[in-house]
Amino acid sequence: MKDFADRVAVVTGAASGIGLALATLFARERMKVVLADVEAAPLEAAEAVVKASGGAAISVVADVRHESQVKRLADTAFETWGNVHVLCNNAGVGGGWSDGVWNVPREDWDWVLGVNFHGVLHGIRHFVPRMLAKGEPGHIVNTASVAGLVTGGTGAPYTISKHGVVALSEMLYRDLKTRNAKLSASVLCPGWVDTKIIESERNRPAELKRAAEVAPTREMLARLQIVRGFLKEGLQPATVAGLVAEAIRNDTFYVVPAQPNIEAAVALRLEDIRLRRNPTLLPPLG
Repeated sequence: MKDFADRVAVVTGAASGIGLALATLFARERMKVVLADVEAAPLEAAEAVVKASGGAAISVVADVRHESQVKRLADTAFETWGNVHVLCNNAGVGGGWSDGVWNVPREDWDWVLGVNFHGVLHGIRHFVPRMLAKGEPGHIVNTASVAGLVTGGTGAPYTISKHGVVALSEMLYRDLKTRNAKLSASVLCPGWVDTKIIESERNRPAELKRAAEVAPTREMLARLQIVRGFLKEGLQPATVAGLVAEAIRNDTFYVVPAQPNIEAAVALRLEDIRLRRNPTLLPPLG
């Protein structure tokens, strides 16, 4: 898909970070944009930013954990503008930090997997069949993370959810290509990006509040502080959005922004698998 002008893009998690950067870039490319997010007030502000960039835009408050809300998002997009050409399943949360995977509260698993994995799955289920039926060129971009390519350095639910998104995206790509569809797919696997993902607790739903708070250990607090520093020094969301646009135009599947240590860590994991050796324990990737 080379030409963006007058096409329609849908972006989830669009109120801030990479999502807002994507929506703004698409607007500047003269696309019609549908922004979705769970945060109503920031979403309204984001819509104003996108419109100020010169694009037509509407916004839909949606919690992608709930399939019914993603279906409503799809209904709104297709009813408003007739088709969707670019779908960015971008909504995501961090969470599930613990001093052992066995200690992660069930509520963290349900929340993080619900948003990060099932949110992407819901988007594929309710947009892709309609996009295929329209028969026009299009592209689906699923936001994973470098945490979907390596392990260590992030909470277990986050890492596992992002591995799931990478595998789901690979299956989607394969299914589209074997059908010679006019749609294609990419998976976005950034490392550190200057976003508010570490503040995700602000959006945790009441029904998934932890039944009992677990006091963070000194090691957990130190790890979180390191992550905060890496995020602050990370790529700007606009840089990542530019790479996504390039990937759509060039039909590039793996979108892995170049950052120190990231590519080496991915190569090391693949080498562990190839040589059937035990996993190399990695420090937080800076």
